[in-house]
Amino acid sequence: MRLSTTIASRPRLRQSLIVTASAVLLGLMATFAAATVAPTSAQAAQAACATSPTTGCIQGTIRDSEGEPAAGVDVVATGASDFEETGTTDDTGRWSIAVTEAGPYSVTVDTESLPDGQFLVNADNAERTVNVNLGASASALFALTAEEGAVTGDATASSFNWDRFAQQFASGIRLGLLLALAAIGLSLIYGTTGLSSFSHGEQVTLGGLLAYSFTSIGVPLILAAVLSTVICAATGYLQDLAIWKPLRKRRLSLTQLMIVTIGLSIALQYAFQYFYGAGTVRIDRDNPSTVTFLGITLTVQSYVAMAISVVVLVGTGLFLLKTRTGRATRAVSDNPALAAASGIDVDRIIRLVWTLAAGLAGLSGVMLGLVLNGVNWMTGLQILLLIFAAVTLGGLGTAFGALVGSLIIGIVVELTNIWLPGDFKYATALLILILILVFRPQGIFGRKERVG
Repeated sequence: MRLSTTIASRPRLRQSLIVTASAVLLGLMATFAAATVAPTSAQAAQAACATSPTTGCIQGTIRDSEGEPAAGVDVVATGASDFEETGTTDDTGRWSIAVTEAGPYSVTVDTESLPDGQFLVNADNAERTVNVNLGASASALFALTAEEGAVTGDATASSFNWDRFAQQFASGIRLGLLLALAAIGLSLIYGTTGLSSFSHGEQVTLGGLLAYSFTSIGVPLILAAVLSTVICAATGYLQDLAIWKPLRKRRLSLTQLMIVTIGLSIALQYAFQYFYGAGTVRIDRDNPSTVTFLGITLTVQSYVAMAISVVVLVGTGLFLLKTRTGRATRAVSDNPALAAASGIDVDRIIRLVWTLAAGLAGLSGVMLGLVLNGVNWMTGLQILLLIFAAVTLGGLGTAFGALVGSLIIGIVVELTNIWLPGDFKYATALLILILILVFRPQGIFGRKERVG
């Protein structure tokens, strides 16, 4: 008798295993969250500002009109209780100021310290007010221009140029690769089960928060990323074992299952907020250094994240194309009933897909936490619609379509930032999603389905 048959015949034992595994995972989260309360002595000794329960950071990066780091610029922060501190930009253009009281702070640039021929954009209204929370970072942004008196909206301050296009294009590829890690898993889940999982974004958040927890207790960054990915993959396995397979056996409709994913998403969000708080936490507490390559300036973390993403995505593609299990996965995605009739263990493939999808999403969360220099309890929720837009654009249920869709969405979102301010650029992804559903609902690589 097979082990799976033996376990299936003992429902109490199976339920005990599930409860025990869930308790262990929650215990790990609580332990990690408690371990991050006090910073290590090494962190306290860093010259750059590092957040802690008693310290908040005001930080930013200043670049000149050509996009090069502006070194030696003095930034002054003032606040209550006669607080006044000055931070000076380093060779990468970054500056930071530590504060020990939460509240509003006024931040200005000492114009006398600006490089020759450089002026502040909106110099007449150059004061920035930021609200700082202890244990979190707040940013104050300043733009430089080569023309004195330039204001936002002037051609000198916001006009199109090819250097900026190349910079935004590279940022778009970076975003697309990180979205692809999560989107491929979501697409495979849809292909094998027909389910659109709204809790997939929380797997991204979990990966970033676990990496933060590991690095906070002294685990090397690379090992922390590996452990976080493995634990996220394990949660995907447990989800299918404890939730999705039993619900499939009860023949719940896809609408009911989708509502379950929404409820799971909300529950996980509040669990993250309970254990880690509402602030943003940093996986790598060092101020990121930048590297300029072919005229494009990105942080070292960005280059590393992009390289890892490419390797993992290529490996995933080879797995789906070249291995027997990968071909079985694509067969189940194309036609589960026919795959089952051909002798493929559909339940085993679906569990593998949930495990792989959760692991890839967790890795995406780690990479996003490094690139964005922080992660919080709703990071996954903030990018969930971008992931759905990428999957829909590429074609629901197609892994390679999700990759192409992610790259397109990432590039379009970042290029839009040339003309649209702030986070309004994300609206373009939703516009693309609407246009896809109107003109080509099956996506780029999807197939039309016969109705009736």
